[in-house]
Formats: sequence, C-alpha cells, structure tokens
Amino acid sequence: MDKPQIISHAQKSLNYTVFDAKWIPSSARFVVLGNHARGTGAMQIYEVSHGDIKLLKDVEKKTAFKCGTFGASSLQQRYLATGDFEGKMMIWDLENTDRPIYSVKAHSQIINAIDGVGGLGIGEGAPEIVTGSRDGSVCVWDPRQKEKPVAQMSPAEGQEGRDCWAVAFGNAYNASECMIAAGYDNGDVKLFDLKKMAVQWETNIKNGVCGLEFDRKDILMNKLVVTTLESKFHVYDLRTQHPDKGFASLSEKAHKSTVWCARHLPQNRDVFMTCGGSGTLNLWKYSYPAKRVEKDGNELDMGVAGSVMLLQNATLSQQPISSFDWSPDKAGLCLCTSFDQSVRVIVVTKMNKV
Repeated sequence: MDKPQIISHAQKSLNYTVFDAKWIPSSARFVVLGNHARGTGAMQIYEVSHGDIKLLKDVEKKTAFKCGTFGASSLQQRYLATGDFEGKMMIWDLENTDRPIYSVKAHSQIINAIDGVGGLGIGEGAPEIVTGSRDGSVCVWDPRQKEKPVAQMSPAEGQEGRDCWAVAFGNAYNASECMIAAGYDNGDVKLFDLKKMAVQWETNIKNGVCGLEFDRKDILMNKLVVTTLESKFHVYDLRTQHPDKGFASLSEKAHKSTVWCARHLPQNRDVFMTCGGSGTLNLWKYSYPAKRVEKDGNELDMGVAGSVMLLQNATLSQQPISSFDWSPDKAGLCLCTSFDQSVRVIVVTKMNKV
C-alpha cells in the first residue's frame, strides 16, 4: 500500500503567540486564536484560496484567547465559543465580533480547554459546552441559559484542585446520554457521566495529560486517545469496562517530546494525528483485535486492546505543534499552529484509502 504523505500546502507567519485554530464548518475559512505580546487577545479569520492563506478579519480583544470550539453551534450560525486567560467563556458571531453574543465568568483562572456538542448535526441533545481550567474545575454550559453551569465537577472542599489541561465530549448518541473526559496535570484521567452526574471511571497515567479525544462524539463511546507530557499516548477501548481493571488500553511512544494533542480523522475514526513538542506530526491507524471482549477467571467481560501502526510522520517546525484540526468537509485537509508563531494548512494524501 502506498503510504499517505503529509504535505505543507501553505504557511502564514503571525505576530503573536497562537494557541488554537479551527476550521469554520462548511467553508474554506478558519479562525486562529492567541495572545499578543502586550497581553491582548488575537482572533483572526483566514481563507484558503489558490494555494495561499488570505487574512479576512483581524480582531483584537482585551484578554488573550486560549482555546475555541464550534461544537455547540448549528451549521447555519457557526458560532465560535472561546475560553480566555481570565476564565471567561464567550460565544462569538464571526460576522460581527464587536461583542460576544454570550459571556460568562466561567472560572477563577485561565480556561485551558474547551469542547462543544449538540451542534453541527453531531450528537443528540441540547447544545452544550465544557470548559476545563487551572482552578481545577470542569464546567458544562448550556448557551441558552445564563450565568450558572448546568454541571460542575470541582475538587472536594479542602482539597487542592489539579490543573485541568484537557476536556472532551463523547457518548452523545441519544438525547439523554453524554460523557465528558477530563485530563489533569498530575496524570489523572476522569470520565464523567452527565446523565448520572457521577465519575464512571478514573485512572492515572503518571504524566500530565496534554490532550484527549473520543474517536467520535455522537456514537456509543468506542475509543479514547489520551496524550501526555512525556512522549506517549494511550488508547482506551471504551466498549467494555471491567469492574476492577477498567478499560483495556495500549500505550505508544509517539514523539521525542510532549504529545500536545490527538485528533481523529472525521471521515475515518480509526485514523488519528498526534502533534509533538518537537514540531512533528505523526499519523496513526488503529486496528481492532480479533475479539474485543474476553472472559476473565471469574467469567466477567474484559476488553481487549488493539494495536496502532504509524502511517506517516513529518517535521514541520522547530517549535511545538500547539493545535491541530482536520477539515470536516474535505478528507485529508487540515491545519496546525506552532509556537514558531505560524499557522500551516496541510494536505494528507490517500485519506480515502487508509
């Protein structure tokens, strides 16, 4: 089989530190979020046109932006939800960015991570946004309600909160089911069941959790990829939970340094990209075992982990790849940001054949 190739299609140097970039659904445009040296927030909208990246809109706000998601918005509105350095969660109409259409002081400290569900035709149920913060709490917001979160997972009173670095929605396959995965600086990974308002499962992977993602948000939860500070990622098979051993998993050394995030290909949930602190991208394919479930000595169901294969890798920068996003509309089209203050549009070939 001919290997996919990772090709840098276009690159733009920026004059600020960039933390996140997202494709605007059903368009050839994307939005970039970051932090000017003077501490203000950068929000820029670009368009990919004739092999080049054109700036369409340049917005500066009082507070630096850390993260963004379109996941809770409809395809008609395509509203962007952002988390900033002051702990505010805001929702923006990108056609009119003078002021947010929704704003809430979500956390007492920086919002490190954000995700959305219920919009874009992905997942059932109400549109919801999850935020994770340095203050140790994970909050769920319904944009139709003001002020208070619909759910909040915080440290117990008297306990020091761990810095939450990553959050993601999953298991939203009907109107009542929904899970949140959260990862923390001490290596804790927690799976919250929003229907039961309880922790369904937790583990510790001994390394700070930089990123995590379900392979799909809108199906019965299937797999979860967790990336760490020290060159490894873990893949959990979420279809079978053993009462003592939890979920079957595999771990893989992925990059020579921090693995900042993992992102699954929208057109194939078994293919995902990991982003390295050494400026590298690694493309992986997950293969399921012959049997995903087996019996333990007590005749209890126990999951069986599959395997991963490296399809391709590429070095794009001397600085960490800080974010990555696949185009939801065109297989193999993607973009990434790096701490060399640049954004790159990338084409990964043969994505319809892997």
